[in-house]
Amino acid sequence: MTGSARPWRRLRAGSVLLMTLWLAGCAGPQMRMADLENGGRAPLSIERAMILANARQALGIPYVYGGDSPDGVDCSGLVQMTYRTAGIPVPRTAEQQYERLPERDAARPGDLLFFGSGSRATHVGIYLGRQRMIHAPGRGREVTTTSLDLDYWREHYLGAAGPAP
Repeated sequence: MTGSARPWRRLRAGSVLLMTLWLAGCAGPQMRMADLENGGRAPLSIERAMILANARQALGIPYVYGGDSPDGVDCSGLVQMTYRTAGIPVPRTAEQQYERLPERDAARPGDLLFFGSGSRATHVGIYLGRQRMIHAPGRGREVTTTSLDLDYWREHYLGAAGPAP
């Protein structure tokens, strides 16, 4: 019996290898799309790709003040939840994130964008690239995407930060 089981093991191992290669082929176009979203720069790190994927999965989650789970999030809770899944801890509030995270001169997909009045951050979103962000806009709404070309965002923009490699 031992001798007859070996061909099955080889077949099973070959099937696993073929499935792995097939899945790797499926992932190829997604990485090319990430490259395009990154303005033609070097490919995104796996952490940034995870942040963006998790942020997109959060679309439609209801706004809940103080929330940081799939049951409900506020703007900084969305950031905390998506970064946590990528293994990157971030402070809890938008103001703490703005004060403590490394500043970026130019935002890359997965970086954080801060908005507020004066020098105090009151809102944060996750930059998708191509002048779009994902954010939790406020009470009675859901996590959504928005264009950064809107006057409101331009007038209240404070800066970008990014702890992701």
